Amino acid sequence: MSLFDIATRVVRILPAESAHRATIDGLKTGLAKPTAQLDDPRLAVTLRKSGLKLPNPIGLSAGFDKNAEVFAEMLAFGFGFVECGTVTPRPQAGNPRPRLFRLDADRAVINRMGFNNEGIGMFVRRLSSAPRAIGIVGANVGANKDSDDRIADYVAGVKAVWPYSSYITINISSPNTPGLRGLQDRGALEELLGRIGVAAREMDAAVKNRPVFLKVAPDLDDKAIADVADVAKAQDWLSGLIVSNTTIARPETLASKHKGETGGLSGAPLMKKSTEVLAAFHSEIGDKLDLIGAGGIASAEDVVAKLRAGAQAVQLYSALVYEGPTLVQRIKADLIDMMNASGATHVSDLAK
Repeated sequence: MSLFDIATRVVRILPAESAHRATIDGLKTGLAKPTAQLDDPRLAVTLRKSGLKLPNPIGLSAGFDKNAEVFAEMLAFGFGFVECGTVTPRPQAGNPRPRLFRLDADRAVINRMGFNNEGIGMFVRRLSSAPRAIGIVGANVGANKDSDDRIADYVAGVKAVWPYSSYITINISSPNTPGLRGLQDRGALEELLGRIGVAAREMDAAVKNRPVFLKVAPDLDDKAIADVADVAKAQDWLSGLIVSNTTIARPETLASKHKGETGGLSGAPLMKKSTEVLAAFHSEIGDKLDLIGAGGIASAEDVVAKLRAGAQAVQLYSALVYEGPTLVQRIKADLIDMMNASGATHVSDLAK
């Protein structure tokens, strides 16, 4: 057992949100400093539409590093890319505590954080101070809860992070900001992407090749999936979708005492549902947009399931609560073992 795995067990004695803050602080102070390693070249992925070049297909989801404090450290743990945020134009405290709950028996998490963050100014200062060659660091942008024009918040966020991030994610799928998921409705989504598209073209004139992704919820029915896919395909500037965010559904199999808490459910119980929604989007979109699969990933087998459903890359977060940050290295080692056993020459071959 590594030092990092021991530290994971120790911090889990603390309440969930306090444990998360202790983890961030420990990484910032260098108490838990990982040693970066080169990836097997068979794990390298270039996303088809965006051209984003990843040393491996396993990314860290937004939510862990909300304020862009430890993206360098998380890259050093072996993630192929790290997504910071969600960040809003103005700082906000988020929802009242407690708002983060471990469901130990289910290997899951429920959160109703509410986009708590220090605001775009501090976020951009930290991103802009990073060395250019540090790795692939994305910025996940959202809207303030009390905003009079939430679409304007997204436009402002995209413009602010554009010069300093490797890619940008538009997060309209959090269940913890009232009304936010309504932006996934066809008319609202057309207006949102139309206005962001104007900003994206304006910014692209100064800083080119900045992929933009749309993060969607797993709680979409077939018609909603078709509508989102149609609107997304019509945006020539949009690179792809991240499928998916947390779910408001509660599977009957949940056994933990916190299963009734309000918020978004993530972790192992989300794996099946999010993968089905991913496959549905792939059926609608094909290879016209890049797809990044998220939700419930905790093993190499889970990664392969996402690839088979149409993803080119994946993201995880909740599994780190239970497995520790060295999980990503174990997953990559298992993927390499799978390739060696099957004779695959590239990680994408495992999806065949």
